[in-house]
Amino acid sequence: MSNQFGRFATCLDHSKEYLTICFSPSASARQQRWRNYGLSADFLGDYFATFFPGSPQKGGADEDLMQRDTVKSAISYIANELLENAIKYHADRSPEPISISLFLYEDYIVFQSLNLVEPGAAEQFMGFIQSILSAADLDTLFAQQLEKTAMGEGDSHMGFLTMMCDYGVEFGWGFSPNPGLPEFTQVDVQAYLYLKSAF
Repeated sequence: MSNQFGRFATCLDHSKEYLTICFSPSASARQQRWRNYGLSADFLGDYFATFFPGSPQKGGADEDLMQRDTVKSAISYIANELLENAIKYHADRSPEPISISLFLYEDYIVFQSLNLVEPGAAEQFMGFIQSILSAADLDTLFAQQLEKTAMGEGDSHMGFLTMMCDYGVEFGWGFSPNPGLPEFTQVDVQAYLYLKSAF
């Protein structure tokens, strides 16, 4: 049974500019390469920031550089959060790789992470998503999750709330059985970063 939440697309629109990086499914390799994931997120930030020359109406080269740095920082942060989350919860038994893709459109960027999780982990994640979608105030939920983390009570998922509160990211989440490995649930996270409102 499939479950979808938020702004989820079963098939993302085609983009002329996109990049996908896949990571080994091996649990031992994941731990040994933890630092590499941050480097990969930084690479994505560097790569996509080159598409942002800045606005000629706003000023000169200094301002252009500042805008590129801002875009790079935001992309690196969001990519790193999504990647760390996908790696952390990826099922150790799964032979499938973890992937992260970025798709560049005129007004926004879509990040997509794909991984396989155990059914129990999927249920917990869906519970957190429902708490986000039903929250009357994200700042209040943020404070509650911060307190929960301080008390050592379960997963905080602070990264998702930070992306939403600080960068205005809109999320779509999809959960479905993997056709070839039905004992696992495929988690498809799509994060929309709107360029005009975020920068």
